[in-house]
Amino acid sequence: MALKSSQPPVNGGGVGASFRSLDPAKYTSLGDFIDEVNKPDNRDLLVKTYGNQGITGFLKMTGAVKANGSNDEVQYWEESRLHSKVTITLGTQAAANATSATAAIADASTMTLRDNDVILVDEKIRCVVDKTSSTAIKIYPLSGTFGSIVTAAAKSVPVIGNLFAQGSDQPSEFLESNVVRRANPYMILKETFKVSGSQATNIGWINVGNGDYRWYVKGEMDTRQRFLDKREMMMLLGEKTVSGVASAQIDINGVVTGSEGYFAAIEDRGIVEKDGVVSTLSGMDAIITELDKQGAAPEYCIYGNTEQMLKLDDMIAQGASAATAVTNGAAAFGAFQNDPQAAVRLGFSSFRRGGYTFHNKSWKLLNDPTLLGGTNGVFKGVMIPLTTVVDPKTGNRAAALEMNYKAANGYSREMEHWMTGSILGVTNTNSDSLQFNYRSECNLITRAANQHVLIRS
Repeated sequence: MALKSSQPPVNGGGVGASFRSLDPAKYTSLGDFIDEVNKPDNRDLLVKTYGNQGITGFLKMTGAVKANGSNDEVQYWEESRLHSKVTITLGTQAAANATSATAAIADASTMTLRDNDVILVDEKIRCVVDKTSSTAIKIYPLSGTFGSIVTAAAKSVPVIGNLFAQGSDQPSEFLESNVVRRANPYMILKETFKVSGSQATNIGWINVGNGDYRWYVKGEMDTRQRFLDKREMMMLLGEKTVSGVASAQIDINGVVTGSEGYFAAIEDRGIVEKDGVVSTLSGMDAIITELDKQGAAPEYCIYGNTEQMLKLDDMIAQGASAATAVTNGAAAFGAFQNDPQAAVRLGFSSFRRGGYTFHNKSWKLLNDPTLLGGTNGVFKGVMIPLTTVVDPKTGNRAAALEMNYKAANGYSREMEHWMTGSILGVTNTNSDSLQFNYRSECNLITRAANQHVLIRS
């Protein structure tokens, strides 16, 4: 006869142990018992819930070129206006029937007037100049009298020519051409990601790419992408720091060096549309009028948020229905090697207005609610000329936007990446971890910012 034991099996498991652990009154099915040992029905694909979240590539798409630098700042030169206005202030108000008036030159050190110059006062009255001193002039209307009251307020007057008598000498003064020197410092960006030795050997449920289930790989890839995004955003949104900002004022070591970004360059010397999105033909025409004043290129790209793109679509539809000069067929595609389909493949739609061709594209950065696409997002879009500019000092042609990175003798700080630790084959410290380091020293040069448009509220 087999002996029965009242003790559970020594291994604490098996059928006997299962039977003794169950209360027959509560038992329902075998599946209730073995559910915890079933393998989960896992789908290892990582779902891109928010699509491709990287925002880099805007600068490359707009034709920005890359160049190396070897100083703490980049200096470049821009041509000044060929014809400059001069600010004068009449000593006293001149009556409509007056035949002359005295005036002072506001800043004779930067721009002056010469004897016999002809100026246009109040945009209509032609006057010849008699220069009485380096800072004072007397003006005589060519028609004999001013014809209307000329106030004593400061006036910016263009020089439209000059007049000389027969047998008179050449002018005793001449005008020197001028260029504007601009400089932009470099900025340094850094980032770090770290994983312990234990976490580096853990295998998870999610395929982070190429059949790799180590979650830290995903963390490192995301850190790299965030760093690249932030570097591009600083070239777009960066601003020069006030001289003397030091660690006592912000929690860093040493003095921080800011750099002028794309938006700041336009706000300083470009065209800024401050009424929010451009939604009407009249609003577009006002911008085109300003572009004409700046000698702008005939082809532009408009990068905007979704709101701006929808308004442009409505505006184009409105123009087509009203039989106005808003067309698609007449658009130029020089920026796309004259291939309209190339523009379509890149996500652009195009229209023509007032002699300009505009290629439109939605800008992810301005739509992302965690970046610039918040409920009250200020920036709505930019209009970028598709052209190159000529350096007035050298005559060389260069892209309007230039990304610069510090580099010399084979060493580049464009995108430095190195690892420190004692795991995964790295053995340069005693730390049971691996640290991924990223560093970049860069800036953006915006040439001819006067031809760029920033659309904001």
